[in-house]
Amino acid sequence: MAYKIAVIRGDGIGPEIAAEGIKVLEKTGKKFGREFVYEEVDAGGVAIDKFGDPLPDASLDKCKASDAVLLAAVGGEKWDSLPVDKRPERGLLRLRGGMELFANLRPAIIYGELKDACPLKDDIIGDNLDIMVIRELTGDVYFGEKGGDEAYMYDIMNYHDYEVERIAKVAFEIARKRGSRVTSVDKSNVLATSRLWRDVVVKTWQDYQDIELSHMYVDNAAMQLVRNPKQFDVILTGNIFGDILSDEASMITGSIGMLPSASLGAGKLGMYEPIHGSAPDIVGTGKANPIAMILSCAMMLRYSLDLEQEACAIEEAVKAVIAEGLRTADIAGDREYVSTTEMGDAIAGKI
Repeated sequence: MAYKIAVIRGDGIGPEIAAEGIKVLEKTGKKFGREFVYEEVDAGGVAIDKFGDPLPDASLDKCKASDAVLLAAVGGEKWDSLPVDKRPERGLLRLRGGMELFANLRPAIIYGELKDACPLKDDIIGDNLDIMVIRELTGDVYFGEKGGDEAYMYDIMNYHDYEVERIAKVAFEIARKRGSRVTSVDKSNVLATSRLWRDVVVKTWQDYQDIELSHMYVDNAAMQLVRNPKQFDVILTGNIFGDILSDEASMITGSIGMLPSASLGAGKLGMYEPIHGSAPDIVGTGKANPIAMILSCAMMLRYSLDLEQEACAIEEAVKAVIAEGLRTADIAGDREYVSTTEMGDAIAGKI
């Protein structure tokens, strides 16, 4: 059986890190007897340059016809002067909506050897920090009604009950495989939308009484992530709050270049991408960290393709090269560092 993977190399460092992810996938496939077939897809700035559209219909169709989607990075200053609805990031939102990907999984993990890269004190992070942020992805203010004029603009925050229920179920199911604790983050003391969110989360929790559920306002959650991050296991929250909190959690780990993400829907089709951007300032320098892309490939194997052994092999390979002291520029500090390609080679070599 051949698995069909849609690959969006995108903009900036996207093509560089995508190449390393595919390199590791190919080595994994060779070891375990799996075949991956790659479908190149244009999206983001490169699609604007070619077609005048950040996500042509043909690109969305290719993604929907695949077993999984790998996205490296989109965007850059080159396209910042375009209207908001024409920018590369709009293509990303359309991908999520068109593929009905409503659940974004962002793990924030600190590797023991990289504790010195964490901006927090050792006694705060302890020996092991492993947080999963689960962010609702297709509702909230990003997808609400927008409008206005030169003097007044608005973006409407809104949720349907079924949207909250399905993301809550994802969080509870994942918590069962981890520490069995969910912290639901909202702003229900101020926002009507958040009151609906909290009510539906509590109602959904009735079917998951083995899970410990707590609630936290988003401003307090932002503070607690740096004050006492060990208290969190699974953080469940809406689109805009999740966007902010997941980036905060990522920086606790020391580098945004280390962290993958998965965007899932009701079925097996998902999109997998590093959480960092296109970093146009380091294109071609060899300084891009491919680990987040490579770990995104591992998440793809686990969640969309049901290849758990293969996913674990990639994750163990990443741990092994870190343990040996290999570092890319973003996590090297004052030490010598290896290039993007050299890191990819080293990880592939450990498979």
